[in-house]
Amino acid sequence: MTISTDDITGLILAGGRGSRMGGVDKGLQNHLGMPLAMHALMRLSMQVGHVMINANRNLGAYESLGVPVWPDALPDYPGPLAGFLAGLEHCETPYLVTVPCDTPGFPIDLVEKLAAALEADGADIAMAATTENGAQQVQPVFCLMKASLMESLVRFTQTGQRKIDRWTAQHRCVEVPFDDARAFFNANTLPDLQQLQTNA
Repeated sequence: MTISTDDITGLILAGGRGSRMGGVDKGLQNHLGMPLAMHALMRLSMQVGHVMINANRNLGAYESLGVPVWPDALPDYPGPLAGFLAGLEHCETPYLVTVPCDTPGFPIDLVEKLAAALEADGADIAMAATTENGAQQVQPVFCLMKASLMESLVRFTQTGQRKIDRWTAQHRCVEVPFDDARAFFNANTLPDLQQLQTNA
């Protein structure tokens, strides 16, 4: 039994402060003539049944991309888990998959591979992993999870905790290897963004 794409909602995480990029709204930075978030949206839309965006600023600009936009459920930019929570609160399918807005070249089989591994392993959460310098590196914001984990995440964040790995460690997790580490290259800084343009 494989998970149908119609049962998966995709969430683009664009709610960060962009502090390493001088406080700009990363998802709206131009990459090859389009906002970074638009690249993520186009790439993710092919892989899931529904898409939404988590953003905390410039909501109108994100809404103009044509999908629902939800701000963090928690105050003060607490990080990706707040985006996960906003996504789970508005997810109407059995599964939610997250991708960050600043990684425009993530694999086009990302969701398919995560879903297959989650199903095969009987896991609650599947996360992408790459090999860098001989070591496996987990990419926790590329994460497929069961929507039923919402209550667990609400409880976890209510205790003031914010670390993804501390929360995912409470559940059955599978790490899914991807061969092309470059596909996960993200624009954290303006030089990173320039490098993306050059490599495209």
